[in-house]
Amino acid sequence: MSKLGNLGARLYRGEVGYDFVGKRKLWYGISILITITAIVGLAVRGLNMGIEFEGGAVFNTPKTSISASQAEEYAEEAAGHDAIVQELGTGGLRIQIAGVDTDKSDSIKTQLAEDLKVDPENIAAELVGPSWGDQIADKAWQGLGIFLVLVVIYLAIAFEWRMALAAFVALIHDITITVGIYALVGFEVTPGTVIGLLTILGYSLYDTVVVFDSLKEQTKDLTKQTRWTYSEVANRSINSTLVRSINTTVVALLPVAGLLFIGGGVLGAGMLNDISLSLFVGLAAGAYSSIFIATPLVADLKELEPQMKALKKRVLAKRASAAAKGESLEAPAAVESHDDEDPEDAAAAAAPAGVGPPRPQRSQPSSRNRGRGRPSGKRR
Repeated sequence: MSKLGNLGARLYRGEVGYDFVGKRKLWYGISILITITAIVGLAVRGLNMGIEFEGGAVFNTPKTSISASQAEEYAEEAAGHDAIVQELGTGGLRIQIAGVDTDKSDSIKTQLAEDLKVDPENIAAELVGPSWGDQIADKAWQGLGIFLVLVVIYLAIAFEWRMALAAFVALIHDITITVGIYALVGFEVTPGTVIGLLTILGYSLYDTVVVFDSLKEQTKDLTKQTRWTYSEVANRSINSTLVRSINTTVVALLPVAGLLFIGGGVLGAGMLNDISLSLFVGLAAGAYSSIFIATPLVADLKELEPQMKALKKRVLAKRASAAAKGESLEAPAAVESHDDEDPEDAAAAAAPAGVGPPRPQRSQPSSRNRGRGRPSGKRR
């Protein structure tokens, strides 16, 4: 078994672990700082909305020897607006100019043909009205709102309202960071960006639901024992699913990183940036929020309940009493054992039901003790 596999098994059994929940104030502070930075970037720089949202003209030219940077200067001089130029695989150029109306597009096309030294008839012009972009934006907001409502309802039914609220906060956290990154780096927002943004919401929930499912299983009958608080069991749930979350996130990030850094950066396929950046940032933020935001927030909300407050007092009181006597509560409480009882079974019986990772049960032969106590060991 690999070292990572050994680590995952030890994390699952609770042999090792990191106190994620205990240091939740640190994670909250980091998230608040990142979120504020994203909001400030969004407020100061704003989003670089694509032509599909603002309206304008798109010109596709045939193969030309003019560079993209030079063509961008020509386009801005001809239109009087900012232009975005991308190189096409055919050797031609795709020139986007926002805020251009129908009357001016013909003159821009003629000027571009002269500057680029191509036939005007070979330049394909396409006009996009801003109303179409408004419809896309409205549909996107409607889809996002419906998605969030359905997610909250489902999680409230499948788990509980505190987990639904924590998952909702984590989703808003991920969306805010992703949108803020777009504002800071200045990448163009296109319909592909909207698709990527809606896609990451599912990935963000995936890791969160995995941890919540483990937490729900491990907190059954939690108040019937005095060894662990809710926060401690929540921390064990994070650790037991940590390697799985890391593996799934890395596997999902690798192809997206290829699109963003290789396709968009090295190969110059800029049209891949709009969707790949939203996926990359969203996947990373989703993995972070499920571990550092959602589950610690659930622990905070649960420990506001009177039952969990009373449990925490009992646990701390028992530990204080044990510490005063010089005892340790790290191992399971001792139970009465018999000569023919396996030590692992005794330890499993001592642990509270529903708390911690499940322990395998060992079956005993039904005839193991048959005839014990009789001299001959035979039935009479």
